[in-house]
Amino acid sequence: MSVEADQLSTMINHAVAPAFMLNGVAAMVAVLVNRISGVTERIRNLREIDESDVRAPLKKGIGELRRRERLLNSALHLAVLAGIGVTLLLLFGFVVAFLGYRHEPGAAVLFIASLCFLAASLFRLLQDIRLSQSEHDDRQLR
Repeated sequence: MSVEADQLSTMINHAVAPAFMLNGVAAMVAVLVNRISGVTERIRNLREIDESDVRAPLKKGIGELRRRERLLNSALHLAVLAGIGVTLLLLFGFVVAFLGYRHEPGAAVLFIASLCFLAASLFRLLQDIRLSQSEHDDRQLR
């Protein structure tokens, strides 16, 4: 079994889209970590408010913040799974091409799975954005 230059060259060309997707997933993970950090910090700050403080009623918002934190953690896990899928896709593609086999069928399955994880992560982020916006709208009405 010999490694054909054409097959490896084809695999390198096919790796461009997954490489861009991996970059996008990394950016998504950074956004999610930043949002989780903000929500967690708000929860921490609200918990520190004394019950006799004028701001004590704000503590009622902790439940919504916890819900947002769960959504964001779920989104983060899904985004990381997407990143793992894309990484496996790239690894699989090169190993299989190096061995002289066709990489396209397996690569397609891994790419579709990774896209599904990324779409689910984006959906969770959208849910958080909606909760965040409704939280903001509620504060505007007060």
